[in-house]
Amino acid sequence: MTTLILLRHGRSTANTAGVLAGRTPGVELDDRGREQAEQLVSRLAELPLAGIVSSPMDRCRQTVAPLAAARGLEPVVEDDLAEVDYGAWTGRKISELGSEDLWKVVQAHPSAATFPDGESLAAMQARAVAAVRRHVERVTAEHGDRSILVACSHGDVIKAVLADALACHLDNFQRIVVDTCSVSVIAYTALRPFVARMNEQAGDVANLIPPPPAENGSGEGAPDAAPAMSGSDAVVGGATNA
Repeated sequence: MTTLILLRHGRSTANTAGVLAGRTPGVELDDRGREQAEQLVSRLAELPLAGIVSSPMDRCRQTVAPLAAARGLEPVVEDDLAEVDYGAWTGRKISELGSEDLWKVVQAHPSAATFPDGESLAAMQARAVAAVRRHVERVTAEHGDRSILVACSHGDVIKAVLADALACHLDNFQRIVVDTCSVSVIAYTALRPFVARMNEQAGDVANLIPPPPAENGSGEGAPDAAPAMSGSDAVVGGATNA
């Protein structure tokens, strides 16, 4: 299996301004966001990364730049991990959007929401899920099935990918919280994905390192490995590292 680390970009100037940035060019990290990006280098230092994928938005590319430089990796820019095309909503104050009729649909029935002159949330989920699975397959083929891949994207995009991994309908994806520069982790196996982390902003990530194959050839790995890292079967009764 390949482990996917979903990384939301660091805090941006649009985040602090309360503006729906969408695909507006030139939206960059603010001072706090740059600090968050630098901190990723040490936070993920123990993990053997096989690759980095990034949304084309400046704020995502800036977030992964220090990590990529430290690892000698060239990030792959993936258009299908770009921010939602919010269309006519792009650049507007979030505080003003609450009065729009569409806002209620976005909150309660997002699978039916299409932004004026933009894309639907359902279309966003479809392209994002296809993109991460495509890159997981690529990295697995190139580096083996114990690889770790970082993909940097945006809040709604990451929430949609997590909802898919959880077999959760898109209409419930607003229940998932993904903060700036947070890490969420999905292990993709041959049968199904396992969600190992969600919205973590600190803490030890060493146990995300895939365990070596068991000596008996069962492929079950080390007994203290994270449950999602040891195969396609869930751990009955809970993980041993809890």
